[in-house]
Amino acid sequence: MALDSPAPATALSTLDLVKSYGAVDVLHDINITMRQGEFLVLVGPSGCGKSTLLNCIAGLEEITSGTLSIAGRDVTNEPPRDRDIAMVFQSYALYPTMSVRENIGFGMKIRGVPKAQAQAKIQEVAQLLQIDHLLDRKPSQLSGGQRQRVAMGRALVRDPKLFLFDEPLSNLDAKLRVEMRAEIKRLHRTTGASIVYVTHDQIEAMTLASRIVVLKGGYVQQIGTPAEIYDTPANTFVADFMGSPPMNLCPGTVAGGALHLGDDRIDLGDLAARLPANVIAGIRPEHLSRSETPDLSVTPIMIENTGSECYVQFELAGKTLTAKLPGRLDEESMAPIGLAFDRSRMTFFDTETDARIEV
Repeated sequence: MALDSPAPATALSTLDLVKSYGAVDVLHDINITMRQGEFLVLVGPSGCGKSTLLNCIAGLEEITSGTLSIAGRDVTNEPPRDRDIAMVFQSYALYPTMSVRENIGFGMKIRGVPKAQAQAKIQEVAQLLQIDHLLDRKPSQLSGGQRQRVAMGRALVRDPKLFLFDEPLSNLDAKLRVEMRAEIKRLHRTTGASIVYVTHDQIEAMTLASRIVVLKGGYVQQIGTPAEIYDTPANTFVADFMGSPPMNLCPGTVAGGALHLGDDRIDLGDLAARLPANVIAGIRPEHLSRSETPDLSVTPIMIENTGSECYVQFELAGKTLTAKLPGRLDEESMAPIGLAFDRSRMTFFDTETDARIEV
């Protein structure tokens, strides 16, 4: 009989973690298990608790109750220096009077790492980050992207059990953010490091993560792969938050084998029998398409041409919805458009709980 494969080692585990400030709970029973080598992204709107959770993992915030383990070791009451972690901040936090080489190697100098060993590690990490030609420059002589690479280099030479990234790209312009996203993704693939990454940018979450933790109001809404979060959102909040533009959500009724959205009717076939009478219907903008045999005809209220595609906004059952269509449309004519729904990609939610309905 073949032996079972060993379970992947755990990089991070939280059990019923609660963080309170006085009588106010800001994190509620957080339960996360992260495998070694994963890229775990904490995402949610401002005030959802993601940075507080990261600070609890780092030991910068004391948790109120629950337990927290890193690489299988309970560190709930350990100070940051004993957690074997390295943090990368959005502010870079570089020493302005030190060279790149000195900034990257400062932690090793403090820990008494032999000079030859430290220099070899600095060179190795600088080459990995493609900043080896900048080692003798000062931070003031670097671009924002280069400074962020230095900050990452300072963390990488630690070779910790866990890397913590706190919105590291938020200070960069849009083009540089795209470049640095690719750089961080390449770095993760090259090193196999275990990374917890905080962002409010759902595109960063979708492109970087092995798994995503979606937070709202201090509660975990859903944990899953980017595909799971996008294709099968746990509730209307996740559906609306993850995706740009977000999922279209529209209340409707199911009767006579069809979904009724205001005055419009969309035939659902056998699917209708598995749905309650009242639902919130969801469909991603890209799962609407132009058709000569449409489900409905809509009059655009706004058209945005982006080059290779366009976004068409229209009203349905009192809601403003968006279709993402290939090509361009005449923004002046606002002529009616026939749209077909991809029924296989529709999602339905409970009107009382907002939870996704399994069909």
